[in-house]
Amino acid sequence: MSTGHASFAQAFSGLSDAEQEILDNADGFAKKELYPLAQRMDDEEWWPAESFPKLGETGYFGITAPEIHGGSGLDIFSAGLVLQAFARWNHALALAWVAHENLCMNNILRNGNEAQKRKYLPGMNQGRLIGALGLTEPGAGSDALGSMRTTARREGDHYVLDGSKIFITNGPVADVLLVYAKTDKARGPHGISAFIVEKDFPGFKVAQKLVKMGFRGSQTAELVFDGCRVPVENRIGEENGGVRIVMSGLDLERAMIAPLCLGIAERALQLSIDYAKQRRQFGKPIADFQMVQSRIAQMYVRVESMRLFTYQTLRACNGMDESQGGRGEIHKLTAASVMHAADTLNQVLDDAVQIHGGNGYIWESEINRLFRSTKLLEIGAGTTEIRKLIIAGELLKEAAE
Repeated sequence: MSTGHASFAQAFSGLSDAEQEILDNADGFAKKELYPLAQRMDDEEWWPAESFPKLGETGYFGITAPEIHGGSGLDIFSAGLVLQAFARWNHALALAWVAHENLCMNNILRNGNEAQKRKYLPGMNQGRLIGALGLTEPGAGSDALGSMRTTARREGDHYVLDGSKIFITNGPVADVLLVYAKTDKARGPHGISAFIVEKDFPGFKVAQKLVKMGFRGSQTAELVFDGCRVPVENRIGEENGGVRIVMSGLDLERAMIAPLCLGIAERALQLSIDYAKQRRQFGKPIADFQMVQSRIAQMYVRVESMRLFTYQTLRACNGMDESQGGRGEIHKLTAASVMHAADTLNQVLDDAVQIHGGNGYIWESEINRLFRSTKLLEIGAGTTEIRKLIIAGELLKEAAE
């Protein structure tokens, strides 16, 4: 984004000088290093294997981790700013980044013991190990906990996992996976435990790589656990204590999907302004036509509304501890933030494609690539319908008290 736009964002969104510097530096890095990869990733579903080590070398992993574990010791808000900047220039790689950084690494950081942190976090924060989260199953999407079929039974100093996970971001390339399985079927959602699974553990395999409409290049897979043996020391937290980890992680995931939406929307707005100024019809730029101006103005208003809500929620998450997820104000706020961001992004991208006309409908165009990303953001981390249920449930609960 332009310097003028960055200054505007700082003035009206409450970014400190340090926060603006984080955003600007990440933007410059992403434009130089990540943007050149985006077209090939989309064309070929290609994974740039050198990207994660480079991100690690430049300090863009471990944003929330302390220095002792190879991190920067910053907060969730700072991580959101990095994600926003990355999403402007390569949203597929930004999705891979957040699955690694937030869904896997930050969950281990928040819930793992010291031995687990020492073993896994340095490699993840250096970009040598790629992380993923294994929650969704073929028969358990929105009802991920209640319908979970993957099981883990204790056999001596190991657990044996059986089942499958699907739509797993980073699945085909992950070295370390945070996986949820039922250790007590009779207890339903309260009989779930969390495990750190390494890709080389016996009984684990990638069943298939999934080819997607959008976010191509961000690798997605179905995973299978067939008698997968996981050491007891790789269980995170207490046995049957996984539901707290899931719910806390989901709230943070929703908060972090919003800046992903914001970055894409910012890029779409800038592309639309640039295109409207250079595309000529009837002897003048289409930017001179009021109906095009109307769409650009509406896009701007929507982007700024996304920015304010996204930042408000990320700041609220800075004060969230491990016991607060899945209920109350933060549960409602994170669901509302990602719902607003995803719904609004849909509207922004619709206007952007309309401004681009036939060029926007062509698969190879950048605005088409952005347009194909939008639907996932209304589905992942809990569908729009689930987000509405969370918001309404918390509001009605408050009204009854």
